[in-house]
Amino acid sequence: MSSSFHGRAFDRQQRILNYVRNEGRAVVSEIAGLFAISPATLRRDLRSLEAQRLIVRSYGVFYPTDIGRYETPVKSRHKARTEERLAIAEAAVALMADVGTVLLDEGALPEDLVGPMRRLPRMTVVTRSLTVAAELGRQTDHDVIIVGGRLRPATMGTVDRWATAMLAELNVDLAFMGANGVSIERGLTTPDPSVAQAKTAAMHAARQSVLLCEHTRFGVTSFAKFADVGQLAWVITGRQMSRSSAQRYGAAGPKVLRV
Repeated sequence: MSSSFHGRAFDRQQRILNYVRNEGRAVVSEIAGLFAISPATLRRDLRSLEAQRLIVRSYGVFYPTDIGRYETPVKSRHKARTEERLAIAEAAVALMADVGTVLLDEGALPEDLVGPMRRLPRMTVVTRSLTVAAELGRQTDHDVIIVGGRLRPATMGTVDRWATAMLAELNVDLAFMGANGVSIERGLTTPDPSVAQAKTAAMHAARQSVLLCEHTRFGVTSFAKFADVGQLAWVITGRQMSRSSAQRYGAAGPKVLRV
């Protein structure tokens, strides 16, 4: 084959890889049209990227292997909503039945909680996410407290000294947290140190903390640690996590719910 053919394939695969990293996932049937190529060619490119260990396949969905390095931009979060995420959201909201104050982290999974929270009695919700705050205000009658600070436009979450100082003055019943990577050895991690500081402050403000996490985030380590697995009361993830892995994380302290 000519070098120009290989060059076109390489360029196309780089575009596909960038898409998977930005979106956090890829399904052949959903994205073939975006690259103006046939599903067969897309599958071949994805298999090539998988062979290079740049992406990994789980239950027919492709994920970046370095998923812990990337944050899902706000514009991509609703597009990437999956059955696993929706099941996690329903289980998380069930834990809110008897509490008066909750804290919702920034990120895709905490945003998924807003819809189901419409069914709950009025409560106070604290969040660093402007997206979560706006949706809660639009869809529910809960009292919403927005944590101030420097806004990170990609995620629409607040960070830095103002955020951590305000969180230090609060006491909430449950904090629902997200993470880019989770491992027993390296703890809960995220790419940005300023986000890690805000997440640590959020967990300190809570009586108990709940990790909401897709199964692909386990065994992944990102740059900045914000907590140990043993600091969690619950971990809620998908049924795709193996029973043995759930038992291993549960032995570290939290109750692990596979939904």
